[in-house]
Amino acid sequence: MYKEITRIALHFIMFIVSFYCLSSLDIAKILLPVENRVAKAQFLVILLSMALGFLSAQFILAIIYRF
Repeated sequence: MYKEITRIALHFIMFIVSFYCLSSLDIAKILLPVENRVAKAQFLVILLSMALGFLSAQFILAIIYRF
């Protein structure tokens, strides 16, 4: 029971941390200089933060539960 709660909480926390880190980058200015594509750049930040949060949470869970 506690493993599932820990796993879900860690994934959520790592998603928030990765979103906070990626939101400091101005991806709209770097990737898409056109003004009407800002929403697509924000969606890209959300998808990248989900992927980075998942990978970092899986890494931490592997360290915690394998050793």
